[in-house]
Amino acid sequence: MKIAIASGKGGTGKTTVAVNLYYFLSKKLNDSVRLIDCDVEEPNDLLFFPGSVKTDTREIYNLVPEIDTEKCTFCRKCTDWCEFNAITLVKNLGFAEVSHDLCHSCGACSTACEFDAITEQPQSLGTISEYEVGVGTRVTEGRLRIGSSMQTALIKEVKKATDGNADVSIFDAPPGTSCPVVETVSDADYVILVTEPTPFGLYDLKLTVELIEELNIPFGVVVNKAGLGDRKVYDFLESRQIELIGNIPFSKEYASQYSKGELIRNIRDKQVAAYLPLVNKVLNKIQMQ
Repeated sequence: MKIAIASGKGGTGKTTVAVNLYYFLSKKLNDSVRLIDCDVEEPNDLLFFPGSVKTDTREIYNLVPEIDTEKCTFCRKCTDWCEFNAITLVKNLGFAEVSHDLCHSCGACSTACEFDAITEQPQSLGTISEYEVGVGTRVTEGRLRIGSSMQTALIKEVKKATDGNADVSIFDAPPGTSCPVVETVSDADYVILVTEPTPFGLYDLKLTVELIEELNIPFGVVVNKAGLGDRKVYDFLESRQIELIGNIPFSKEYASQYSKGELIRNIRDKQVAAYLPLVNKVLNKIQMQ
């Protein structure tokens, strides 16, 4: 089963839910759970597992076109075919260049060129690394090359690398509702949306709910920092008949522990108890698969 943890904005507690759910499920399911950090621009799940051991890492490449100006006739067919405006041609100057930041490696320009002026060269997207964080427990991390804008392509490769390698896979998605999030959650069996009871939390939750409903994926909501803000998030969930999986109460103590990379297991039982409804509901959904 594939479970994605997502949120419309950063700072709501998405990673908090992901790493702690992974910890508790690993205990319940005899370590047949994998955590995949798909926030490739800023992966930080491993901060919560000190002493983790890297078991494998590999560089991921995509193909970027290069234009031979001696063969190029500057017919501009390649620029017409490029949907991402990644190609610049200046015939009078004999100038032809492909922007690596804009290019999506779709191959359209190579297909369009009739003069064999375009060749494709490999360029690093980033890395995929595997870690052992305990006996039989694994974390996979995607890390985007600094300066690259190809988050979605790397996330796709991360998911390919981990497909079918565990009974339960937990995908920690990037924040927001853009293409990297869509790629992360696209084939999930269930999505857990994390929000907070504030006006910003509600606004971004609405955007994320819209996205997940458009993708037609079952989902539920966890309200983090419960006890702060107002009741408008709960009113929204009730009006839309959206499943409220559980509440995680606001705790200065946990905020302090979180900043040090501590899991919920290390603080008072009240916080641990808040995770039990979430863990039990996820276990029920797994058993239904």
